[in-house]
Amino acid sequence: MNTLDRIREELKEMGLEGGFFYKPENRFYVSGFTGSAGYALVTMDKAYLITDFRYFSQVGEQCPDFELKEISTQISFGQVLSELGLKKVGFEDDFMTIEDMEVLKSKFSGELVPMKRFIEEIRQIKREDEIELVRKAQNIADDTFSYMLDFIKPGMTEREVHLELVNQMTRRGADGESFTAIVASGERGALPHGRASDKVIEKGDFLTLDFGCIYKGYCSDMTRTISVGKASDELKEIYEIVLRAQKAALEAIKPGAVCSDIDGVARGIISEAGYGDNFGHGLGHSIGLEVHENPRFNQVDNSILKPGMIMTDEPGIYIPGLGGVRIEDLVLVTEDGYEVLSKSDKELIELEF
Repeated sequence: MNTLDRIREELKEMGLEGGFFYKPENRFYVSGFTGSAGYALVTMDKAYLITDFRYFSQVGEQCPDFELKEISTQISFGQVLSELGLKKVGFEDDFMTIEDMEVLKSKFSGELVPMKRFIEEIRQIKREDEIELVRKAQNIADDTFSYMLDFIKPGMTEREVHLELVNQMTRRGADGESFTAIVASGERGALPHGRASDKVIEKGDFLTLDFGCIYKGYCSDMTRTISVGKASDELKEIYEIVLRAQKAALEAIKPGAVCSDIDGVARGIISEAGYGDNFGHGLGHSIGLEVHENPRFNQVDNSILKPGMIMTDEPGIYIPGLGGVRIEDLVLVTEDGYEVLSKSDKELIELEF
């Protein structure tokens, strides 16, 4: 069943005549349209891309199965819905603002029904073409990490490392970062989301690189923590605990597994080692058109893993005044287990100078 048919099946179950999508990731998923403004409207027998004159040619190229409808300063989206004779239409209640809703209601007298993220649920299971695009995005990140191992030197600032990281991903075909990379060294490694600063990287620092890129709309995400020079025994011990937890969680990933149980595998190992209070975030999340999607590996998400889901496995330990360690792989749930899409070495790397 193709995407439009799956959407129509959901709309029918909700008793809707149609549904529209204008969250950028959903609009792209439904239609293939990459423009920055417009609505993808799916009805029981037709599909429309509703946008302004700037994108008319683009719609023709990218959306062959969609009929173009114009909006402008004189023609509102609500008027288009009314002209199509629609009376009961679904909308993205998690994305539409109150202001947008009021404007729409001023021109459309039909009923607007929340769609409750059903398109995001469809997006959880990746098609083969989507998997290949995520795989390519991850390959770019892995190749960039390999390059960075030769680039990073004591005396550089975290900002310098971040700039080179982005530059190298772009050179390899990335459309940009999938999120602002985390580059945290030394004591700043205790910040799980420590963005690059002017801190100088020193010999003996642990350096956490959490980064990813976008390739043709799809995201990658990986984390490696390396030692800039020889690591202390204390940091080595913490690294080995995180690595053991990460590998154990990985081995538990398979269709039918419960997300909270996977989180519990890694969390149990870290807690048993005495660092439970130093692992304060969930183990991972799904990824695709957005870098953070559902389901999640955490303590409360009881979603069931299914083939085609792509998840991250990223435990960490963060100790104020010392530093931190996080190790993250991108993982595809397969029919009989898992496939690790991240290819970079996970054993502790100690750069030599």
